[in-house]
Amino acid sequence: MTASVLRLPTGLRQAVVHSSVRFTPSRIASSCPVSRSYATAYTASPTSSVNHTEVSHFNALASSWWDPHGSSRLLHLMNPLRHDFLHRCLAPEVRDPNQKLNFLDIGCGGGIFAESAARLAMAESVTAIDPTPETSIEDLHMHSDRKQYDIISLFEVIEHIQRPFPFLTASVLPYLKPGGWLIGSTIARHPVSWFTTIFMAEDVLGLVPRGTHDWSQYLQPQEVRDWARREPDLSTSEGLGWHVQGVVYVPGVGWKPVNGSEVYGNYFFGVKKREDLS
Repeated sequence: MTASVLRLPTGLRQAVVHSSVRFTPSRIASSCPVSRSYATAYTASPTSSVNHTEVSHFNALASSWWDPHGSSRLLHLMNPLRHDFLHRCLAPEVRDPNQKLNFLDIGCGGGIFAESAARLAMAESVTAIDPTPETSIEDLHMHSDRKQYDIISLFEVIEHIQRPFPFLTASVLPYLKPGGWLIGSTIARHPVSWFTTIFMAEDVLGLVPRGTHDWSQYLQPQEVRDWARREPDLSTSEGLGWHVQGVVYVPGVGWKPVNGSEVYGNYFFGVKKREDLS
């Protein structure tokens, strides 16, 4: 069965790949030609969670998104760990091996995760969206054909938006199927994370462009879990409905999972939507 890959919902500008591109995820080769388009400007509405300054910053980097040695190098190196964490969240579940999953990747950037997700045998479809001059993520709820997804991913997103928890509640959770997983990554607000992600990574080593991070917008994993516990539709049982994993970048080696490091640096989180919802 063919799957529509990186196609925006009706009325939304496509963020990465033209909507006519179709292929079977399990058969795509890394050399498959892909057409990409990038936004170059954005004006946020007063009620939008999208931060205009953040969008402008990342739009300026768009031409190098797919350079594995460029400004997004650390994201390319992190991508295998994203898949490892996804499989960790799904591992305890008993699934029909023939069951295919629908993915929604929010804040996809150049589509580093989305394109790799489309290659998974379990992927039925992958939809990837990103702020553009014409729309914001909140525009999803304006469409009557509201589709729900098995997996919603927000990798390196929530520390770059305004009002992250209201955004997750109102603009993300309605699109998650009962039994589906919301999976993301962000950075803990801790003096160590300021030293490593801003002072060292931006100012000293130049691993990422200056201005990429705002320490005040970082979120502790406990804050994310407290938000999830306030949501009646989410399950936050340790190991069943909630997962967290700290990761540390080791120069010359790459990203490595380090248990306990989630309180002072980068981490993944996953929370499951209850299956008993009508």
